[in-house]
Amino acid sequence: MTTTLEEVRESFETSPFFEHIGFEIDRFEAGDVILKLTVHDKLLNANGKLHGGVHASMIDIILGMAIRSTTKTRCTTISLNTHYLASLSNGTVMAKGRILQQGYKIVTAEGELYDDRGEMIAKGMGSYKLLRTSE
Repeated sequence: MTTTLEEVRESFETSPFFEHIGFEIDRFEAGDVILKLTVHDKLLNANGKLHGGVHASMIDIILGMAIRSTTKTRCTTISLNTHYLASLSNGTVMAKGRILQQGYKIVTAEGELYDDRGEMIAKGMGSYKLLRTSE
């Protein structure tokens, strides 16, 4: 069964975690996805800054979205590395991701998070296993 791009988008939008954090899809086209998050108090750490787990989660999700928008195949994270470059306490965070290498079973992708001024606040890279229904 072929999955449409709209079905892939809907699977993210209806995810309980996606809704809980407050992610919003700004653009969702094949290989061109932008994720948005408005920072609110419940996402801040004890220092009053956006929690690092939110950075990592947003990178993980944008990479999965980039992969699924291209392959139309579910995937699961094998590894994820996140580099924290700057902190913020408010505003909007935008995420972009892209595939670096795609094999039959494994995909490697990278993503970046940007603040309202367009400054990169985090960068990450991950490896994902494609969950093919024939296996």
